[in-house]
Amino acid sequence: MTADEETNMEETTHDEVIVVGGGMVGAALAALLGEAGISVTVLDARPAPLASDDVGRGLPAPRVSALTPVSQRLLTHLGVWSWMAERRVSPYQGMRVWDGEGSGEIAFEAADIGLRELGHIVENDVVLAGLEARLAALPSVTQRFGARVSGIEREDETQTLTLDDGSRWMAPLVVAADGARSPLRRLAGIEVREHDTGHVALVTTLRCEQAHGGVARQVFLPDGPLAFLPLRVEEDDHHCSIVWSTRPEHAERLLALDPATFAEALNAAMEDRLGKIDVLDEVHHFPLTQRHAHDYTAPGLALIGDAAHSIHPLAGQGVNLGFLDAAVLAEEIVHARQRGVALGDARTLARYARRRRGDNAAMLALMDGFRLLFGARHPALRLIRNVGLSSTHRLMPLKRLLIRQAAGERGELPAVCR
Repeated sequence: MTADEETNMEETTHDEVIVVGGGMVGAALAALLGEAGISVTVLDARPAPLASDDVGRGLPAPRVSALTPVSQRLLTHLGVWSWMAERRVSPYQGMRVWDGEGSGEIAFEAADIGLRELGHIVENDVVLAGLEARLAALPSVTQRFGARVSGIEREDETQTLTLDDGSRWMAPLVVAADGARSPLRRLAGIEVREHDTGHVALVTTLRCEQAHGGVARQVFLPDGPLAFLPLRVEEDDHHCSIVWSTRPEHAERLLALDPATFAEALNAAMEDRLGKIDVLDEVHHFPLTQRHAHDYTAPGLALIGDAAHSIHPLAGQGVNLGFLDAAVLAEEIVHARQRGVALGDARTLARYARRRRGDNAAMLALMDGFRLLFGARHPALRLIRNVGLSSTHRLMPLKRLLIRQAAGERGELPAVCR
């Protein structure tokens, strides 16, 4: 054993909170806690932080998120939104959703509920780089990269994590923010309900002949939904990021196409609503599995974001639900500290789980219901969904309610998101 290895084996670090996973949601939680002066270590399996000078420049990154006004408030509170806006954020004021097998269609406008925007399409790297810059400025936050957790133990109200290098990290509270396949969730023995949605997501970046006009578009096709998410690139509003959720066999056929032929398939699916399409990037793909943890907490442990729940992307709610998890958990932790209660106290964690599990479960069920309804081929169900879309379009009170739900304006929001 080398001297460095011996040092690592002996290294033990104590914190108030350890966040495992330094993605968008884990970084947001660490920033919220760091602003409250709580000592936090973020253990991230990635080898290094993002090169912030490179993000939000040139061709947009393939992975984007549709951030709601509620998420924007959180990021503004953290002082991150202005940094992101200097790189690239793409506001959208409207949505068009229609059934590709019928005549049903609905349009949403931000002005219907008194908002300037329904949300922003933002590259994930832009969000994360902004959060990493904020973490670097907080003296009570430590980021450690290349850190992989290999074990977890609890003794005397303290959680001890062991990393692959043999180092040990101790805290009264550990938070798993390490993604949908969360290694920490597995090590903690928390079970998860999961099912294959039967879809594969294809994502890439396009340039369209016609300007998108700040409108997000989604068509429900027989094999799954196709979304065109508007991007603004150097004052040009002809770019879109797409998410095409479709059956694996259809995805395989699409992936085998050359860029020009794939663009033709996109144009036909989108009913030529934005004119000729040019594919600007490689088409990336990944399977879509919906997951929901049986429990959001265990003694001294909490799950947030995809570690607690992963959702079909057809409504773009994934990271927004995760940000709400982070904001609620941070609020409960700060309140506990103010009362002199241990940060890993079971009652504190129970309040977090109670505030978040119901909302997340409802959204997962709703998205699964939409997926099944719009994937149904029975003529009666097709009629119901077309009538439903058209009727909802004409019923302004119901439409306003749906817009508020999509904007994240539901339930008791944490203070930083109001």
